[in-house]
Amino acid sequence: MVKKIETALVHAGRKPTRDYGFVNPPVVRGSTVLHKSVAAKAEIGRYQFEPVEIYGLCGNSTHFALEAAIAEIEGGSHAQVTGSGLSAITVPLLAYLKSGDHLLVPDSVYGPTRSFCDRMLRRYGIATTYYDPMARPEDLRPLFQANTRILFTESPGSHTFEVQDIPALAALAHELGAKLFLDNTWGIHHFQPFTHGVDVSIQALTKYPGGHSDIILGAVVVNSEADWHWLRLGALELGNYASPDDCWLALRGLRTMHVRLKAQEAAGLRIAQWLEQRPEVARILHPAFPSCPGHEFFVRDFTGACGLFGIVFQPRYTAADVVRMIDGLKLFGIGASWGGYESLVLPTTGTIRRSAGTGMFEGEMARLQIGLENTDDLIEDLEQGLGILRAA
Repeated sequence: MVKKIETALVHAGRKPTRDYGFVNPPVVRGSTVLHKSVAAKAEIGRYQFEPVEIYGLCGNSTHFALEAAIAEIEGGSHAQVTGSGLSAITVPLLAYLKSGDHLLVPDSVYGPTRSFCDRMLRRYGIATTYYDPMARPEDLRPLFQANTRILFTESPGSHTFEVQDIPALAALAHELGAKLFLDNTWGIHHFQPFTHGVDVSIQALTKYPGGHSDIILGAVVVNSEADWHWLRLGALELGNYASPDDCWLALRGLRTMHVRLKAQEAAGLRIAQWLEQRPEVARILHPAFPSCPGHEFFVRDFTGACGLFGIVFQPRYTAADVVRMIDGLKLFGIGASWGGYESLVLPTTGTIRRSAGTGMFEGEMARLQIGLENTDDLIEDLEQGLGILRAA
């Protein structure tokens, strides 16, 4: 039976008849797993690629339940839970790459991903080339080298929300012998990576799956046995681990993720549309808006949006002006995360790092995460904040 996403979010990873009738899987904590005999231990040790309790570091039923749920939601065959969203990026990169390899990364990528490529991967003899996230396949082709192993994508892009043409990029990567990686954190629920050619899909479960700003967690999903062996072996060799308590909280968060996302999508669109009409705003960077680079790919490939988007202010306002506005907001917390129940804001101009000549915007920028507050209250808060901006 093929389940719709709302049904999958409620039922995925649950086996209530096995778990003594309780609707939620239990939290299992532990390091040592006891075996009936030496022979039994030797036998079970052969199943490191299966959801079998071998040793705590290899996972237990709480991990396996979450992994099964995330794999189902993403449309993949296997998932590996990791200790953070960043480790969901670094673990597969280290699992797939070796000294002498090369990868391509969009210029709009999440800052810690860029730092990992520029520092650790470079130290290990792995070269990175940054590319325009809106480059067409024919423009990107010359950047591929004989040793290019991964075409990394992040769609929408971090802070600036460029939507990439993932099917076209996947086709190019596969033609030239590379894997297509996608950071799909923004698009969870709304973008099915493996129907669009992705090989490895990355999620920061900290965000919408957790939903309550109280866990740090990630996941990597693949859709073939060959990719699963690369990923799983790499995760085990790197000593990757995630807290069972965080896994249990992520499972609980998944059950309500559809209704939270639906509410935050609607609230985000309403607030973004209101801001777009304001004279202080030059444009809105929201994939659902025609003003956002790659909007046509969003319309074609996504079923909806989340509540995270960017603002570009009119050029007459300075960075200090925008900071005063943000400091004056009452309901928007100043915080770096997103996907939780609370609304957040960050100035982003100074955090955008580019090296491929992209990311030119007409004014200072900020990023808004729209939570579950009343939208009229949030608009009233932004109204008084814009008053501070005008008075600067």
